[in-house]
Amino acid sequence: MFDVPGPRFRRRVRWVTAVSAVVLLGLVALGLRQFAANGQLEPVRWQPYLTWPVWRYLLEGLGSTVVAACATGVLAMAAGLLLALRPNRFTRAYAEVMRTVPVLLLVYVMLFVLPSFGVNLPLFWKLVVPLALSHAASYAVIFRAGVEAVDAGQREAGLSLGMPDGLVTRVVVLPQAVRHMTPLLVTQAVSLLKDTSLGYVVSYTELLFNGRVLANYNGLLIQTFIVVAFVYLVVNLALSRLAHRLEASRARTAR
Repeated sequence: MFDVPGPRFRRRVRWVTAVSAVVLLGLVALGLRQFAANGQLEPVRWQPYLTWPVWRYLLEGLGSTVVAACATGVLAMAAGLLLALRPNRFTRAYAEVMRTVPVLLLVYVMLFVLPSFGVNLPLFWKLVVPLALSHAASYAVIFRAGVEAVDAGQREAGLSLGMPDGLVTRVVVLPQAVRHMTPLLVTQAVSLLKDTSLGYVVSYTELLFNGRVLANYNGLLIQTFIVVAFVYLVVNLALSRLAHRLEASRARTAR
């Protein structure tokens, strides 16, 4: 997709990375200083987050987040695969439009517009359906790129053996395309998981919603959302690390 960066560009990247890291650490230090000045770092304010009941409540929200993300991922990948394998004006227009429409707008349509027409889905689906509609467009682009990355000779070889085009796609092209797509699919899962935080709009009890309830209960707003952000950070970093390992594994296999 792009040329390998040269030595000069890599030096610039290292400098920009170093400067960005220093600025980020400075902002963190400034924030910690401000928190300390206002008593937000006192041990008594963090003690509730060393207890199992609090973590159990947050982990229940994380479980609901994972369930919503998995359901969204299955629907979005299925729809994205259909869009990728049936390229036409409609599918291309759908992919372009849905990639530009904010997910929150789709959630509001599901929450306020459709019920006025008699379509009132359960809370779970009010979150999952708009997320699936949005992410299907991104998955379609990923699947299309994966299919196009397969050597055209593979399809031609299958067709020359008398195999139908659909069978060639399923048996020959897609298995090879998966190796190219897997890192991108995992990366997309990170974006999808973060978007499930919109569940608070429809009152779906995911991690962020449980965090808001907990903060209202104990009055520890800053501490609660820092802990929630930490949970999101750990999960998304794990997924990002998995994507990097899959990409490295694919690169070694390609050699």
